[in-house]
Amino acid sequence: MTVQGIVLYGPPASGKDTITTALARLDARFTLLPKLKVGTGRTDGYEFVSAEHLDRLRRAGRLIVETHRYGNVYAVDRQTVEDRQAAGYVPVVHMGNVGDLRQLVGRDPDGWLRVLLWVPREITEQRSTARGDVDTAKRLIAWDETLADLEAGADAGFFHLRLHTDRLTPEAAAREIMTAYDRLRTAGQPHAEQCPH
Repeated sequence: MTVQGIVLYGPPASGKDTITTALARLDARFTLLPKLKVGTGRTDGYEFVSAEHLDRLRRAGRLIVETHRYGNVYAVDRQTVEDRQAAGYVPVVHMGNVGDLRQLVGRDPDGWLRVLLWVPREITEQRSTARGDVDTAKRLIAWDETLADLEAGADAGFFHLRLHTDRLTPEAAAREIMTAYDRLRTAGQPHAEQCPH
């Protein structure tokens, strides 16, 4: 089976960035796919572009996913995915809602390893506070929205792998993801585990 990459989905502070970094340390094939961003705010994991540039990509049919949130626009460029794959890398994409995730995987859902990273609400609050976020209250609202989105949009078998990141080290989580990726690539779909909440 041709596996195009890995999608990490989860609430705020569930470890998407940390686990992506751990994956890259274990195996240089795994690399974060930066999203295009029009707007302001956080820069890590994004490539800032102008609205005009994004519109050119949109008209060329290159945008796989486009999301409008927090006053910004976020997008995944098909050409960037293909370039990473052609260079021998495995793109790791972070997704914030099931609708965008479904749009990304399109007609070949098992062409992407779909991973749910989960933490209880209180862990999101603890981690957000510990790292000095000034918008912890907004992150807790986003946690609530993630749970509602998950319950409305994903059945028990939708994710190939579900990890409680408050129970695993980032390295252990990365190893499980890497094993599941290799299993999906060589032998088909790995066993879907039960929902964590």
